Amino acid sequence: MFNLDQLIIEGDRALRILSGSVQQSRSTPKPEADLDVAPLSEQERKHAAGLMRVNHVGEVCAQALYQAQRLTSASPHLQSQLGHAAKEEEDHLVWCANRLEELGSRPSLLNPIWFAGSFAIGTLAGLAGDQWSLGFVVETEKQVENHLNSHLQALPESDIASRAIVEQMRTEEIEHGNMARNLGAKDLPEPITKVMGLVSQVMTKTAYYL
Repeated sequence: MFNLDQLIIEGDRALRILSGSVQQSRSTPKPEADLDVAPLSEQERKHAAGLMRVNHVGEVCAQALYQAQRLTSASPHLQSQLGHAAKEEEDHLVWCANRLEELGSRPSLLNPIWFAGSFAIGTLAGLAGDQWSLGFVVETEKQVENHLNSHLQALPESDIASRAIVEQMRTEEIEHGNMARNLGAKDLPEPITKVMGLVSQVMTKTAYYL
């Protein structure tokens, strides 16, 4: 199903993700590059940092999920599609990390735990078969889209930098979900989607502070 070279490559990628050494891959500027960023109050800054930390955790989890699903898929085409999506998600990771630094904050202290848990879930989804794995992508991206919509409501109106990042992330998350549907994703059973929602709630509430 996978070979030693793949494991070494993905292991190196995981270390770069968790160490914060990932760089933006696309040549275009980051979403907020040309914006005139307004100063935030201390309360607004802390709130925006909490939300962007949650978004950063979501991208850490996305990397782990895509890695596991690529490793467990026997389809070169699907591996390629998941790899492309993961590259875009990697840029999201960089944007969130940079914004956290600009806000004078840091990523979640629990990122290794989030990564390991997501990798395990992605492995189970992949082992269930490509169509179920793609169904997991669809449901994940749907929940992420809803989550990002709520952040656009919750972020301070004056924090146009964070809002620009979240808007671009939302656009690309929708594209990833559509990609999975077009590749033949199966709808996940309702009990699984509910459990996914509950796990997501625990993660977001915890990551806001830690």
